[in-house]
Amino acid sequence: MPNPELPQLRDIQPMPDDYFTPNRFAGKTVIVTGCARGLGRGACLRLAREGAKVVGVDWIEDLGRETIAMLAAEGHDARFVLGDVGTEETCDRMVREAVDAFGSVDAALNNAGVMDGGFPGDPVDFEGQRDLLFAPIHKATLDYWERVHRSNITSVFLSLRAELRQMISQGTGGSIVNVGSIAGLIGLSGNPAYSSSKHAVTGLTRNAALDYAPYGIRVNSVNMAATDTPMIQRAAEIVALSNAEGPNPGMGRTKLSSILAFADENKRPSTVAEQVSMMCYLLSPEAGNMTGGTFATDDGWTAY
Repeated sequence: MPNPELPQLRDIQPMPDDYFTPNRFAGKTVIVTGCARGLGRGACLRLAREGAKVVGVDWIEDLGRETIAMLAAEGHDARFVLGDVGTEETCDRMVREAVDAFGSVDAALNNAGVMDGGFPGDPVDFEGQRDLLFAPIHKATLDYWERVHRSNITSVFLSLRAELRQMISQGTGGSIVNVGSIAGLIGLSGNPAYSSSKHAVTGLTRNAALDYAPYGIRVNSVNMAATDTPMIQRAAEIVALSNAEGPNPGMGRTKLSSILAFADENKRPSTVAEQVSMMCYLLSPEAGNMTGGTFATDDGWTAY
């Protein structure tokens, strides 16, 4: 409700979910990992509407194929690759599929990632998979640690390696965006594997930007706070179940919202469309002078 004492107060309105820039990626082939839902699905839709030929990759088969079917239904060129980007085989195969189907790899969005070690396509099983869920270091298991790192940083290394090899062989440059997190820029209470793996994404992004600028290849990352995606919903469910077990003396409650979420009447998170907008901008020629950037697309979370 409007505040009669401060009638000037306004919420920032989210951009339309279906907004796009016509023909920005006309003639380009773009790989998107983690295409099944959330940010990956949103990116596939916008890239295709902007003219890109899309190769979507995911290990959630039904939702991944559903995303590509949505693109095909709109008349776009798209392919689906089923697999785990934490393996060399999948990463090499997704590049091969892009080249075989469309002739090149011009850009890539390395978006696949998890917050815990459970399979993201399954519902939360708090008791049955407790050893795979995030926890403070003294309670965390090695299995949780290794699974999160495999999905969040080994996958980015393997994806980058396959994409860069192809881009170099083409000799036409390219653009890559890695999806990080505020947890890769500052600490994140209660999830050590997620935080350390996303810090590694930051480091790998900067390393790749340095090494591949001479080839005309730009590499950046986006780093969001709370966004309205299934991954964040899953994490919230795990946190709620963890809190139900008793007091938590961790520091996670010292900061609960970003600047924009705090100022918003409904405390809304970022939308998929808002995040995808920055991803597509960085992938596009409009960001031709940007590389090595770790952009905080976080509603102001890291500003205070």
